[in-house]
Formats: sequence, structure tokens, C-alpha cells
Amino acid sequence: MTTFDDREKGFEKKFALDQDLKFRAEARRNKLLAEWAAAKLGIMGAALEDYVRSVLKADLQEKGDEDVFRKIHSDFAAAGVSIPDADIRAQMAECLAKAVGEIEGSR
Repeated sequence: MTTFDDREKGFEKKFALDQDLKFRAEARRNKLLAEWAAAKLGIMGAALEDYVRSVLKADLQEKGDEDVFRKIHSDFAAAGVSIPDADIRAQMAECLAKAVGEIEGSR
């Protein structure tokens, strides 16, 4: 094995680890975001767990964050909860930062 091969394997391993961490952070962010949205919508108890699952499921519709944003936005609109799009996006960013911090803190 050459140094190049070792280096290539190292990069591949780091890429795989980074992707795993990204997936975990986004999933945790979506859970935190769903809990925040549920509190604004007055969802509690068993319905909260169902709502969190529905947000996690919404993230599988397409690549990126827009599917989650649309889910939260449409749920607010349907319930008559007036929260600006910028506030939803800011909460998404805040939840992601918190999720990354929690994951890094647990390593």
C-alpha cells in the first residue's frame, strides 16, 4: 500500500464520518424544531410524538431543508398561528446549532 492509498482511505473515512454526523445533526435538529413548533401549536402528550414523527418523515421528501420548512410553515398556517418565515428559519438554524453541540458534547 502506498502513502497515497492510505491518504485516500483516510479521506474516505472522514467523509463517511462527516456524512453520518450531518445526518444525525439534521435528524436531531428536526426533532427539536418539531418540539418547538408543537409548543406553538399547542400539541402535547401522545400527539406530540406523532407530530415529531411527521416532521421527521417530511424531511425524507426531498434533499435539503425546504421540505421541513414547508411542513412547519403549512402547519402554522393551517392552525392560524402567525410566525414569520424568517423566525422559522432562525429557529431551524438555532436548533441545528444546538443539535451539533449536543452531538459533539456526547463524543
